[in-house]
Amino acid sequence: MTRNVKFISALITVILLFSAGTLIADEAAEAKALVEQGVIMAITQGEEATLKAIQDVNGPFIKGDLYLFAGPLDRITMTAHPYKPHIVNTDLSTFNDGYGNYLFFEFAKIALEDGAGWTEYWWPKPGTEKLSHKRSYVMKVPGEDMYIGCGYYAD
Repeated sequence: MTRNVKFISALITVILLFSAGTLIADEAAEAKALVEQGVIMAITQGEEATLKAIQDVNGPFIKGDLYLFAGPLDRITMTAHPYKPHIVNTDLSTFNDGYGNYLFFEFAKIALEDGAGWTEYWWPKPGTEKLSHKRSYVMKVPGEDMYIGCGYYAD
């Protein structure tokens, strides 16, 4: 009987770990897809309409904990953020997450050097001040001096 309990416990642990890994993979795919949708909007409808949609907390680019943000490539700031509008058009070149990650610098660097990619840092979930581990996908908008990003909370 003890052997069966240990086996079932181990099996449940494996299933939970697999499920958690699948959820994280799904969130990563959803974050990337949301960024791609934002980039398509920027290409087809223009930067101004896209930034307005990103800023809207009831807009099309918020899906649970996932939301888009945007920034320029020629300076370290934000041009749109739905939950932290006070950081829009603010110099963020010296801002780090408390763990030494200069995330706003990294967003622009990824977009400029690679066109798109992932980065990790610490950021509070909407409605909280507690820092959570976050992974974000950032993509340069072709033909524009801007990037769009979206992240998911990995914790």
